[in-house]
This record gives sequence, C-alpha cells and structure tokens, in this order.
Amino acid sequence: MIHLLFTVIFSEAAMIALLLFKTPLRKLMIMGLDRLKRGRGPLMVRTVGATVLVVLLSSLYSMFNIQKRGIEDGGVVNPTDQVLMAKHLLEATLMGAVLFLALMIDRLHHYIRELRVRRKTMEAVKKQSRGSDDGKAAHSEEIRAMEEETTKLRAEINRLESELKSKTKEVDGAEANVSALRKQSEGFLLEYDRLLEENQNLRNELQSWDRRLSHSGSKKNM
Repeated sequence: MIHLLFTVIFSEAAMIALLLFKTPLRKLMIMGLDRLKRGRGPLMVRTVGATVLVVLLSSLYSMFNIQKRGIEDGGVVNPTDQVLMAKHLLEATLMGAVLFLALMIDRLHHYIRELRVRRKTMEAVKKQSRGSDDGKAAHSEEIRAMEEETTKLRAEINRLESELKSKTKEVDGAEANVSALRKQSEGFLLEYDRLLEENQNLRNELQSWDRRLSHSGSKKNM
C-alpha cells in the first residue's frame, strides 16, 4: 500500500507541475480533468477520497490505540508496536499528502478555468470597446458630413434668397413700368378720343360749308 501511495503522490506532483507551467501537456491535462468532472467522474472521485479518508482515520485510530496501550504498559512500547506505529504514521502521512495534493489539483484546475473565462471576457470587452470606438468614429464622420451638407444647403438658401430679392426688385420695376405704360396708354386713348371728336367736328363743319357753297352756287345760276 505504501508503494501505491508513493506512486499516487508522485503522479499528483507531476500533474501539479504540468498545471503550473504553460505547455501543450497542460491543455491535455485540463481537458482530461474537464472530462473527469463530468458525468459520474465527480462521484467516483468523492468515493475514492472518502475511502482514503476512512483509511486515514483508521490509521490514526490504530496509532492512538498503540500509544494508549504503551501508556497502560507503563510507557514502554515493544518493538512490534513501534514498527506498527511507524507504519501507520507513514501511511497516514502519505494519505494526508494524497488528499492535500488532490485538493491542490482541483483548485489549480478551477483557477485556470476561471482565468481563461476572465481572459475571454476581457477580450470580448476589448473587442466590444473597439467596435464602439469604431462606431463612434463612423458616427462622428457622419456628423461631419451632415454638417458640411448643412453648410452647403445654407449657402444655397442664402444665394436663392438673394436671387429672389433681385427678381422681386425686377418684378416690382416691371410692374411700375407696366402701370406707367398703362397710364400713358390711357392718356393716349383719351387724346385719341379727343382727336376723333375734333376730326368729326371738322368734318361736320366742312360738310356744312360744302352745303352752303353748293346752295349759293345754285342761286347764282338761277
């Protein structure tokens, strides 16, 4: 049993060394421990651990009985009891070391997995922050483009307003000219009517003079 315990201790020490240093074997060790902790693995490990603990307590109890028997014999321990005492002490020490190293392996595996999860989380956060920074940069570029477009539109609006003012002035001037021409045409129409009336009066007078001359000529012939 002592040889088996030494073998287990050396194996656990080798596993701890593999877990401490980053090597390709550590990945295999972590994968093996991950599989061991799935399904019925934890139950088997607990069963083995409980068995070792029971044997450890049994060795301690045997040591206590040997010591108690020596005290009853007047403090004198025979050579056989001394050999048994040493054997139980060695076995208890080795089993305690086995349990302690097993606990160390479990904790190291747990911390390595947690460290990996935290690293992945940090990488995800960094990627997300980079993506947000890129999004902010793209958003700022969009804002700049919109501001430039707004400036161009304002300049265009100002130009159109100035053109509208100039066109309005031109239209006002044209309307003034139209109203002046309208008044002038009305004056021309009035003058035309007056001239027509005078022409008609002159024609009437001319016709009356013609009638008088023709009447006077007819009298002379008679």
